[in-house]
Amino acid sequence: MTATSDRLDLPARRRRHSRLIAALTSAVGACASAAQALYQPVADAPPGQEAVVVDPLPVVYLSRTAALLLEAARAADDARWPAAVGREREQAERTSAARVALARAQKIVEEPGASWPVPLPTAEQSAVIDLADVGDRVAELWRADPAQAVALVRELAAGGEFTAAEVLDAAVDATIGTALLALNDAGTTSDPSLMAERCLEAAPYLVLAVALASADLD
Repeated sequence: MTATSDRLDLPARRRRHSRLIAALTSAVGACASAAQALYQPVADAPPGQEAVVVDPLPVVYLSRTAALLLEAARAADDARWPAAVGREREQAERTSAARVALARAQKIVEEPGASWPVPLPTAEQSAVIDLADVGDRVAELWRADPAQAVALVRELAAGGEFTAAEVLDAAVDATIGTALLALNDAGTTSDPSLMAERCLEAAPYLVLAVALASADLD
């Protein structure tokens, strides 16, 4: 007999994002390997040798492919859990509508006067911005104090404008974005030492993204 359970429809976040988590973990290792390709030849060179040939290609390759690999992992996760994706979209529609209503109630989208050089965001745009902002806040706080970050996520979800999973996913996005910026900087740096250092700077953010993608407050 075949049965469909709520547990299968709504997997734990660690399973829901398992391909992304695996890709993030792989990227952490790639950061270390790429940096080692720059550091190891210097470590192996005789003390009297001044010019040392190093290989920057692993860093450049990682900087150009990391975003594509992570997006492919996200797509694979979505394909594995269509029921969960559908429910997430339904929840996102409800919370977005709540944020739009709140933005209108607070008159965030009043017509700008002559003193405004650019138009204010619409209520819909404000709803998207608000989600990105809370994702940034949670990601930053998680680095310093995960317990406080969890409390903030619960507080945000209690108001009805966000779900806990939605906030955590936004925090994952923010953290991955920071890591990709570091990798981009690494790939465009000419100095080998700085290239290695900036590549390694991405690693803690990739690790944080794993923690956020795995976190399940339920």
